[in-house]
Amino acid sequence: MTGSFPDSYIEGSGLTRFKIISEYIISFILLCSLILLYKKRDRFEARVFRLVEASIIVTILGELVFTLYIDVYGFFNFLGHYFKILSFYLIYTAIVEIGFEAPYSLLFRELKQSEEAFKQKAIFLEDDQGRIYNMLGVKIADPGRVPVMENERIGQKNYNPLVGDMKGFIGLRLNRNFEPLFIEGEIEEITGYDREDFLSGRVKWAEIIEPEDMPSIRENIKKLASKDEYSDEIEYRIHRKDGETRWVAQILKKLPENSETPGDIQGIIRDITERRAAEETLKKIDEARIKEIHHRIKNNLQVISSLLSLEAERFSDKKMLEAFRESQNRVTSMAIIHEELYKGNEIDTLDFAAYLRKLTADLLNSYSIQKDSIGLKLQLEKICLGMDTAIPLGIIVNELISNSLKHAFPEGTEGEILINFGRTDSFTPDTGNSEIAECVNGKNPPFKLIVADNGKGIPEGINLKTTESLGLQLVDILIDQINGCIELKRGKGTEFIILFGDLGK
Repeated sequence: MTGSFPDSYIEGSGLTRFKIISEYIISFILLCSLILLYKKRDRFEARVFRLVEASIIVTILGELVFTLYIDVYGFFNFLGHYFKILSFYLIYTAIVEIGFEAPYSLLFRELKQSEEAFKQKAIFLEDDQGRIYNMLGVKIADPGRVPVMENERIGQKNYNPLVGDMKGFIGLRLNRNFEPLFIEGEIEEITGYDREDFLSGRVKWAEIIEPEDMPSIRENIKKLASKDEYSDEIEYRIHRKDGETRWVAQILKKLPENSETPGDIQGIIRDITERRAAEETLKKIDEARIKEIHHRIKNNLQVISSLLSLEAERFSDKKMLEAFRESQNRVTSMAIIHEELYKGNEIDTLDFAAYLRKLTADLLNSYSIQKDSIGLKLQLEKICLGMDTAIPLGIIVNELISNSLKHAFPEGTEGEILINFGRTDSFTPDTGNSEIAECVNGKNPPFKLIVADNGKGIPEGINLKTTESLGLQLVDILIDQINGCIELKRGKGTEFIILFGDLGK
């Protein structure tokens, strides 16, 4: 049969020369489309691009395979159609499936890219909950425009901090020397001065800053001048024209090189006086609440101590009475800590030297009937410790002093108990066979506590790790609790050396 279109296939021979050349032309066109797709790849999501790319490659392979088949039912004809079906599936996945499941990936890709670019050109200011309440925009310079001169005053049309009429905000731009080029917002409401006072130089911003806050501001300016990408929010006090003190938060950022005035600094200042006042009020309420908790704990411990005292009156056995007194002293050592925290200016740290004076006085009073001849020597340095350290350390001191009062001095003999508490700066432990030197190795604990007496000494057979004494067992357990080290020295009396850090810091 003769027609207007050339023959494409001859039975028994396969494709004609015209058909083969046509397949090659189609493959070439598809190859060109693949190259164009690669050049425009940034307009596609990565997954969509890979699927479309694979579809074109599979289609080219299918066209080339078709040039080889001879029989309609032959292998190459089957393989070519398989490649066609695979190509359609890849296109379906890229366009239809992704389009239905994640349409935003296709429709809003350019919007997402614009958002990312915008984030690189703006500073977002967030509140304490992470919510954006303002931002600073950066105007990018047009390469064809003449640069803005440094001495040209920047008008509002060239500076858009997006402050607008928002209450309690000031927007500003500074030159490289941190001199104001532009300032707007509620300047007079916050400072008491008008904008011309600052722009003319009659009033300098540094002059209204609280002197105590200047070091942190100088440090911030130093970092800003040396680091291009640096920006940080700092809070400080200013003095209004009428003498009123206000708190402000300030954030500054250097403009990038592709802005109209590279090297200039723009920023925003907001009045946070009300927020700081609210925070101070909440802090005082919290301190009062915690102090009340300490007061109630102290009262409860005193009730326990009184109950132990009442219970002890029912017994006449000396060992039983001694056990009650020891328990009572342990409870008292904890009650004193909560009493000191309740009375003191701090809510979570304790002047441990003052605490030791009160604790030792109470302990001597507890044993005063038998131990009037025992002196107490205190060498105490004023150091504040956190509760996690002070409470176990107070019990340790209670046990060691009680041990000296009970066992170190036989009845009728005189003696002295020494307590040395302070920093380890001038203290060097024995490096010989010292147990504490081995324990301290690599720790460098900052504090030391020495409890010593010149009594008859602890017998050689007693070891802190294996002793049956409840008091010394407590000492060993509590030393581990505060990550400390302890050494027992025997000689002219008994000496306990304890090195430790503060778990509360």
